[in-house]
Amino acid sequence: MTQANKFGRVAVLLGGRSAEREVSLKSGRAVLAALKSRGVDAHAFDPARRALSGLKRFDRVFIALHGRYGEDGTIQGALELMGIPYTGSGVMASALAMDKWRTKLVWKAAGIPTPNFVLLDEHSDFDLVAKQLGLPIFVKPASEGSSIGISKVTQASGLRAAYEEAARYDRLVLAEEFIAGAEIQVPILGEATLPSIRIETPREFYDYEAKYLLDNTRYTCPAGLPQAQEEQIAELVQQAFRVLGCRGWGRADLIVTTSGVPYFLEMNTSPGMTDHSLVPMAARKAGIPFDQLVLNILELAHVG
Repeated sequence: MTQANKFGRVAVLLGGRSAEREVSLKSGRAVLAALKSRGVDAHAFDPARRALSGLKRFDRVFIALHGRYGEDGTIQGALELMGIPYTGSGVMASALAMDKWRTKLVWKAAGIPTPNFVLLDEHSDFDLVAKQLGLPIFVKPASEGSSIGISKVTQASGLRAAYEEAARYDRLVLAEEFIAGAEIQVPILGEATLPSIRIETPREFYDYEAKYLLDNTRYTCPAGLPQAQEEQIAELVQQAFRVLGCRGWGRADLIVTTSGVPYFLEMNTSPGMTDHSLVPMAARKAGIPFDQLVLNILELAHVG
């Protein structure tokens, strides 16, 4: 049996119903093309357009969905019930990592450094929140990705508007302490971490436009950290990954201060696979071409 044949009939889940649908379509199409180029019997499957029962005709699933209903344990639970192997983390870890608030609670309990935070609602004392966290403050929906709904607030008077913007996307809204430093992202593939990536953007922060639409965002891979620090952060990334129960592949987002202290922001369990995406960039630096990366991820697919 060839490597391609052993996967059987593969569904590439793309699109979906989340606010990240367009990004997911780009990721899924890139994954689909890579699998086909390696002879895999792969087919696009958009769960926003087709009934999930159609997945019963497939032997394995590559999840290229981002955000709600794809990255939050929902589709993972359906695939578990059908007994179909799928890529990425399981039900619990997917749901937990999608929720930035609960992720931070687990990390704090496990001693993983993360910026201080406050959960906001319409009755919050926004002036008090500003005093507690200092300014600027990031306000973000707890369960959205791709920087959707995120605001950087520089004055206490702007907190309510930022809360209302984030609340359009999620009932849980997080105010997070600003940490000055380098934005570093570290992909995980199986039991290994890939080279770190430093992100620099002329925008206020690494927002949706900087991630997907602009060409002036600068990526440095590896990030240029001292080797000892790179190894220390890689070990901490694996710890942060495991304590959430994650598996397969993912990407940790963190800030590293000028004094070398890493602060973890979030864990992505279904990272982007577009031409602007970071996991493929790090894989190339590690000598893994895109089509091989996709096969490696598919190889890690399993149930339960």
